[in-house]
Amino acid sequence: MNIVEDLTKIVGVQNVLTGEMVSQRLDCYLPAHAMEALCVVRPETTEQVSMIAAYCDGHGLALVPQGGRTGLAGGAYTRPGDIALSLERMTTICPVERSGLTIEVEAGATLQAVQEAASAADLLYPVDLGARGSATIGGTIATNAGGNSVLRYGMTRDQVLGLEVVLADGTVLSSMNRLIKNNAGFDLKQMFVGSEGTLGIITRAVLRLRPNAGLKATAFIGLSSFDAVLELFALAAAEADGALSSYEVMWPSFVDAVVGRGNHRSPLENTHALYVLIEIESHRADALISQVVTSGWERGLIDDASIAQNIGQANSFWAIRDDIDTLCAGSDPILLYDISLPQTHMKSYIDSLQDNLHIYLQNAKMFVFGHVADGNLHLVIRPGEHGHHDAIDALVYLPLEAIGGSISAEHGIGLEKRSYLHCSRTEAEIDTMVRLKRALDPRSTLNPGKVMPLS
Repeated sequence: MNIVEDLTKIVGVQNVLTGEMVSQRLDCYLPAHAMEALCVVRPETTEQVSMIAAYCDGHGLALVPQGGRTGLAGGAYTRPGDIALSLERMTTICPVERSGLTIEVEAGATLQAVQEAASAADLLYPVDLGARGSATIGGTIATNAGGNSVLRYGMTRDQVLGLEVVLADGTVLSSMNRLIKNNAGFDLKQMFVGSEGTLGIITRAVLRLRPNAGLKATAFIGLSSFDAVLELFALAAAEADGALSSYEVMWPSFVDAVVGRGNHRSPLENTHALYVLIEIESHRADALISQVVTSGWERGLIDDASIAQNIGQANSFWAIRDDIDTLCAGSDPILLYDISLPQTHMKSYIDSLQDNLHIYLQNAKMFVFGHVADGNLHLVIRPGEHGHHDAIDALVYLPLEAIGGSISAEHGIGLEKRSYLHCSRTEAEIDTMVRLKRALDPRSTLNPGKVMPLS
């Protein structure tokens, strides 16, 4: 069986990559993992995706769908002999349908390209995250990406009206719904949102757009306690009249590390126990953010604050929050975590984790930031030496079970978190996931070994 030759007949010789063209690619952003696939196949149409899936299913080959490869959980990892399926040539973005506030796109289109298409029509595609320039729509749907505006607009799941999906045997399941209200039987598309390519390959989507909310106003705020962070959030949510779009928290270790590299200037003169980045989207944004900050001062919640006076200054505030590359720079090992937990447990969880981490590795460093309003924290841990990944995973994940937390808020499970899935899902839930996988993909062709154990 000449696999490469057979796949070439489907997509053409230029679109089956082998050798160094494969090994020089990475399967994900971090932890960096060189691609080990036999080849990378780059279809141009849904029909070609269908033919590739049917071929792999019929010949016992593992097919690993890949988007922008910006994930952090190993969901796009390949092994020797795997076929990597890249949708990088499927980038069509159809004209915006203004009457229904929708847009139809192919799965390989980048998040930023879709945002720009919506903006050109004076509309908004609200999912936003730091990897917007390389993350693809298919990848964000497959992982149910969150990002910076979940507080106001919800996760990716809330933006998807319709999907076209190719099943493991090549069946094309077209559910390209454009209606907000459609209760005609099972909403099959929801099975594939967040399934990380294990149930089907997303090829097209109908996305919900939103009206342009108006101007954005941004403030960078210093506070003295985590209680003040939560009280200020309640105040901002009440006084922003439904227009609060982001409420980001940063621990001082995070801000000091990012600003200390010299790429940014701190908006505040002094250091603080915690920092919050607030964004309000409204035609009254400036007045609303001034009102929130003034009320926060009067109630003793705010120690210091800087309100952006222009777009450039607002972007500089966000540049601090989004500069994960600077935080991750260097050759020593780095571990990234994406968790969610009730806000009332955040401070005690982080304090306890910090203590346990230092007991285990005295020189380990931890940097914390996240979308506190929707319960999501990101942890960047530098152990200082290799060989401690499994032990630190346990320190991070195991305490979440007792407090009703989740081992993944928005980056999925992939391979990295699979053995801790029981911390966030019951035995019955995991069993149902396995049964669903076996029903739709009995030969385990699609992204085998990811998300759930099948043994």
